[in-house]
Amino acid sequence: MEKIKVTFPDGNLKEYDEGITAIKIAESISSRLADDTLAVELNGVVKDLNSPVNKDASIKFLTFEEDKGKEVYWHSTSHLMAHAIQEIYPEAKFGVGPAIESGFYYDVDINSSLTEPDLRAIENKMAELSKANSAFVRQELSKQEAINFFKEKGDPYKVEILSEIDENSVRISIYKEGNFTDLCRGPHLPSTSKIKYVKLLNISGSYWRGDENNKQLQRYSCPTMDSVEVSEDGEGYVGHGDWIRVQAGRPSGQDSRETNSRTLSRDVMR
Repeated sequence: MEKIKVTFPDGNLKEYDEGITAIKIAESISSRLADDTLAVELNGVVKDLNSPVNKDASIKFLTFEEDKGKEVYWHSTSHLMAHAIQEIYPEAKFGVGPAIESGFYYDVDINSSLTEPDLRAIENKMAELSKANSAFVRQELSKQEAINFFKEKGDPYKVEILSEIDENSVRISIYKEGNFTDLCRGPHLPSTSKIKYVKLLNISGSYWRGDENNKQLQRYSCPTMDSVEVSEDGEGYVGHGDWIRVQAGRPSGQDSRETNSRTLSRDVMR
């Protein structure tokens, strides 16, 4: 088997078999590194940990300490939340759910206005799905294949976005996690077990495509926080591996009417 050369951030160089995955490289260094790593940066491009390395490359393992690691973590958490919502509300239709600088959000169309007990049910379902340790699996599709898939799934928002994507300039991909599939360019965590405890606090409204003439969806947003907050009942939040706080309001600096067709196409394929 051919060998490839992998260069680490400290300048050290090691040889591995061609096609080795990034997670296997991390495991070869230490189990702690493999446990802490959320994604990998290969030649400056952030990818899934299960990505094969087929040629000489520079490599950097991303943890929650790096902004790029946080982005992957928040993004996968938004997918897990959407999965939980779909399990409880099978009629749910999904807009976009990207990671953003201040955390993440997901715009969802369901028939119910959720109450406090509903949020607790979503939390519990997310915890259940996390324990299932389901892998995030990427699959590339043609534009027409993707449109056909989401038409059959009954998700018109994804079909609308796909109709405006130029497949000659964008690789169209979906990610499967358990029985949930979403339109997304990734990257993602290797599995749901990386996502720990969840605390949902509130929801806000957001017009589809930022147009008040369109239907108002329910936006679940999660801002990041740099310090631990402890409530009267002793529940705390710190981020990775602790409470994820989802609260009402728009993502930092973003009006709920701002999102246009260009940002939608960009965000959904990330």
